[in-house]
Amino acid sequence: MSHERLLERFLRYVAVDTTARENADCYPSSPGQLELGRMLVDELRAIGLSDAAQNEHGIVVATVPASNTASADVPVIAFNAHLDTSPETTGKNVRPQVIRNYAGGDIALPANPDRVIRVADNPELATLVGKTIVTTDGTTLLGADDKSGLAVIVEAAQRWMEDADRLRGPVKLLFTCDEEIGHGVDHVDLAKLAATACYTLDGSGAGDIDVETFSADMATVIIRGVNIHPSIGKGRLKSALRAAGTFLFHLPTDLSPETTDGRQGFLHPYTIEGGVGEVIIRVLIRDFDTANLAKHAEILHRAAADAREAHPGVNVEVNVTPQYRNMADGLAKEPRAAAYAQAAHDKLGVAAKLTIVRGGTDGSRLTELGLPTPNLSTGEHNPHSPLEWTCVEEMSQAVEVVLKIAEVWAERR
Repeated sequence: MSHERLLERFLRYVAVDTTARENADCYPSSPGQLELGRMLVDELRAIGLSDAAQNEHGIVVATVPASNTASADVPVIAFNAHLDTSPETTGKNVRPQVIRNYAGGDIALPANPDRVIRVADNPELATLVGKTIVTTDGTTLLGADDKSGLAVIVEAAQRWMEDADRLRGPVKLLFTCDEEIGHGVDHVDLAKLAATACYTLDGSGAGDIDVETFSADMATVIIRGVNIHPSIGKGRLKSALRAAGTFLFHLPTDLSPETTDGRQGFLHPYTIEGGVGEVIIRVLIRDFDTANLAKHAEILHRAAADAREAHPGVNVEVNVTPQYRNMADGLAKEPRAAAYAQAAHDKLGVAAKLTIVRGGTDGSRLTELGLPTPNLSTGEHNPHSPLEWTCVEEMSQAVEVVLKIAEVWAERR
């Protein structure tokens, strides 16, 4: 495979600003997602996928036909990546730094000397000496989450179309919008996709097959006070800001992302906005055990009661909405999805690990809706951050895994 072709493809994609926007009044939430989707349709048609299309919601779907060597009864499988990038760090004016033949050691980011990708924090770098590393310049995220996935899937599609005899059944490509804000599969027509299994290409490093994700809810905490000029505020001003401080103080610090790992869940207040009259706090609720989500939400309700008691006249409202659920139960109903991914790695001589991911993907929702969808490694590191980076060779390995998964499905059916 040409690493350069894959790299060039990836660099084209990250040049498009597809930052998702929370609370936007449109879908997709940002125009760049439509722009990138159109670019992908043009590329897919250019390599011979004549049915490639972008629907009115920005979703891109295309079909790679079965090989000449495949039986007629091979199930349809799908591969998915998302067009948007996280709203937590801007994806505008991404200026990648490409480091060929990485010599090892810490990596300075050229536009911000205070930001350094340190080997101490990224020990996997020690295994990638001599490889091609792509970083940000330190002022934006890179967008490997999930433009690495897009590049891997389109590269695999081109490889299939260049070799009509490479064993595979029908393969659907699915590129979704607004995954980062929980709306990735809102407008996916699963009946039309008609796939038996799907794989998201939205994972870290190499060799991981994610078979469990968090179950997730989001809480919106609305704190309403009474704003009045401070000169006449005595007994009349009711500060939503002070009540917000009390609310946050009462959240347990041992149930936060900073203090948990492995299978532990957390509560994560991640945005706060407003002023004296009104404050809105958004809190992520995460746990591998879905039943624990309600227990974590109860902690928020107790903190809200504490804030109301400490600040008479201030109203604190907690609204919880479901986001996605742990994919483990759904994958158990179609064990071939993970098993065939493992077999593909075995055929390549790559050690694969069945892993859990402390997050979620479109695969979480797709599995919940009835389409079993494990998540695969794509070379993503430090997502959502100006310290984000990727490795081209890890992306190349992901291409080989995708090709081999289709082969295994065609062989074993």
